[in-house]
Amino acid sequence: MRRIRKEKGYSQEELAFMAEVDRTYISLIERRVNSIGIDKLEQIANALSVEAYILLKP
Repeated sequence: MRRIRKEKGYSQEELAFMAEVDRTYISLIERRVNSIGIDKLEQIANALSVEAYILLKP
């Protein structure tokens, strides 16, 4: 997710705003401290304009 976010030029804060989640949640997911639920995965994928399965690739 971090790679795609950076490729698109978004900060964690921008992505969080677009996906309607907290910025700290984005940080926790990117650092693999927190797991992500299907609903949030879909929200973030939509914000990044990618298919959800893309975000699951290591």
